[in-house]
Amino acid sequence: MIGVVGKLGRRRLEYEVVKRLVGPLLTEVESARARVKSFRKRGHQPKGPFGPPLESARKLKELMTRHYLEGRYADGAVPVAWVTSGFPVEVLRPLGFHAVYPENHAALCAVQRVVPHLSEAIEQQGYSRDLCSYPRADLGSVVLQETPVGRLPRPDLLCCCTNICQTTLYWYRALAAHFHVPLVLVDPPFVYGEAKPHHREYVRDQLEELLDVAGKVAGRRATMDEIVEVTRLAREGTLLWGECLAESRNRPAPWTGIDGFFHIAPIVALRGKPECNAYYRQLRDELRHRVDKGIGGIRDERHRLLWDNLPIWFDVRGTATLLAERGFNFVCTSYTNAWAEAGSRIDPADPLGSAVIAYTDIILNQDLGKRYATLARLAEEYTCDGAVLHSDRSCKPYSIGQLDLKQRLAKDLGIKVMVLEADHGDPRAYAVEQGHGRLTAFMESFA
Repeated sequence: MIGVVGKLGRRRLEYEVVKRLVGPLLTEVESARARVKSFRKRGHQPKGPFGPPLESARKLKELMTRHYLEGRYADGAVPVAWVTSGFPVEVLRPLGFHAVYPENHAALCAVQRVVPHLSEAIEQQGYSRDLCSYPRADLGSVVLQETPVGRLPRPDLLCCCTNICQTTLYWYRALAAHFHVPLVLVDPPFVYGEAKPHHREYVRDQLEELLDVAGKVAGRRATMDEIVEVTRLAREGTLLWGECLAESRNRPAPWTGIDGFFHIAPIVALRGKPECNAYYRQLRDELRHRVDKGIGGIRDERHRLLWDNLPIWFDVRGTATLLAERGFNFVCTSYTNAWAEAGSRIDPADPLGSAVIAYTDIILNQDLGKRYATLARLAEEYTCDGAVLHSDRSCKPYSIGQLDLKQRLAKDLGIKVMVLEADHGDPRAYAVEQGHGRLTAFMESFA
């Protein structure tokens, strides 16, 4: 027993040293290097079709690097939960959980183009290549014990919410069988029109059960005051994120929708934490400064596009460059917008009741009519004259109905719309040259 206690004490000490000393020190060293690099480039105009890079991008890298660095030492020191992106993490934060988002990690793997390698490992065990590339990458990472971030902490609890898709449930069941840890499920009913009172009660009961399970794993129950404070921070963070996105209603947009896909990371992985909010204040202020100075995300913004669905993570730069060279900018995306809208519905005055609404009424858990209304509103608010609907092989719930959405958007708004077939994570499922050819033909139709 003494040996166990001693080991736990050492793990906690290591974790605190990394969190309070090593992480900040590495951040400062990296920041100093970046300042030197920036000084050397002073006076040099950036090449290519894009405007000056965002200064906040450096802070984003520092923030997420520290998050993953702390994670390497989290298990055995603090409770660890692996969490789906649409899960009510506000219940976990007060209990000191280090939250790992396998979807966020899988997106990072896609950007690093290691998804095929990780997927092949799990496909050899019988998992179909037709499954979403996120669980294939995640399960492959678990089996191979390989990750671009060095190491992911072993979970004490798995937290799954099916408001984004049902695949997550089977994915997390596989993780639960591998790690032999509890799996807690929040399963909001799919919403046609408006959610019924008994739907709300059903989800509320699940949140109450979540409080019990998470408390048992953490060794104590969260107080309502603690939940209220985290809920306040989470709501503030999502509102700040929404303010960042809203700056692209200006002409020219001060950044690109592709930028937004990367800067979304803190509101996913760090929602409810002060450092998340501090980051978005910095980003918002920088974007407002760029608006005041007339600085655009691309140099010659002539056409403004809406993007629907997840990005093509392994080709985000190639896609953005192809469009920017011809004066096209994705000024808004349904995916990044979803994180602003859903989180803004939570309310510190009623943490659980508002969480029921926020995590039930999200874009992937609503009928096609509501999805159309969201896309049409975004296209009008951001003055888009075109839209690209990404028919994502890996995310079928997000892609279903896009042909109908294309027809309605084109008819009702008079904008040009195309459906681009690709995959958000697996380059084996997307022919880049063919996709770029279709995008080029689409852009030529604006002439």
